[in-house]
Amino acid sequence: MLENSETVAAGETFAEGIELSLVVPVFNEEESVGLLIDRVCTAMEGRVSSWELILVDDGSTDATLLRARASLARPGLRMAIIELQRNFGQTAAMQAGIDAANGRLIATLDGDLQNDPSDIPAMARALDERELDLLVGWRKDRKDGLFLRKIPSWCANALIGRITGVRLHDYGCSLKIYRASIIKQVKLMGEMHRFIPAWVAGVVPSSRIGEMVVTHHPRTLGTSKYGISRTFRVILDLLSVLFFMRYKARPGHFFGSIGLAAGAVSALILAFLFIDKFIFGNDIGMRPMLIVGVMLFLSSIQLITTGILSEMIARTYFRDDDTPNYIIRQTFRQE
Repeated sequence: MLENSETVAAGETFAEGIELSLVVPVFNEEESVGLLIDRVCTAMEGRVSSWELILVDDGSTDATLLRARASLARPGLRMAIIELQRNFGQTAAMQAGIDAANGRLIATLDGDLQNDPSDIPAMARALDERELDLLVGWRKDRKDGLFLRKIPSWCANALIGRITGVRLHDYGCSLKIYRASIIKQVKLMGEMHRFIPAWVAGVVPSSRIGEMVVTHHPRTLGTSKYGISRTFRVILDLLSVLFFMRYKARPGHFFGSIGLAAGAVSALILAFLFIDKFIFGNDIGMRPMLIVGVMLFLSSIQLITTGILSEMIARTYFRDDDTPNYIIRQTFRQE
């Protein structure tokens, strides 16, 4: 089955000149991976001049990889299969696919057949016509459970939009299309795939981010692996997004502002106690206010010095850190 395929070293990619790259992370999707490839080929046929499919196996423990590799011998299909060394999570798998993509445009979608690949050509045209850098799918008629999926998603979308300032109906939809030159400037970590529009807004104006209603199918094969159940991680990542959007280039301002506020309150408390002690002659040795004032003063110094250290770290480590957040075992492609 694999006479026309070969294993290549991690990091090797196809030749350039591709219009569209489709990146699909999969994890234990043996029931759907073959049908997914069929649907992608049907959707792209005659609609996109040149395209490639990059399938990222996120450490699957079933037959997902074997069934995907069987499609490498399919005539006319330009596909790469990236096998990660273990399960790193959807964000890292998506980053691996984006790093390997060669297309002028990059589309991402889930591998569970709920996203419809037939929406991608229309999204690619809309992205160019509307002069956008990112077009996000909106699952307006979402085929998921109300209480376990839809309501948490609505709440998360409202919260993310309010905090980041990027107003979209559906942050969680994996069906997105980007200009490669833009998304390759963004490094995804943690559960950050949910906040890609916010990260992109850090490098382009939010006016160049749009959304488009897309088809959403009910899941009929397999079970969900990347669900909203990771609520606590999402909340922590949302705080990280807020911090990096506002203070990425000046983290010292974040810690310094808190430190100065604590120092101001400490100065007021200690000034009041100074007057009370040396003008009115009252005993302040056993008063809790003295302890609070001193603690706020020490906290102020600590926060300001933390801000200075964070500025030093931001200007050295993060600037030079190109280490990926995934490890590729091997890549399969056609000759």
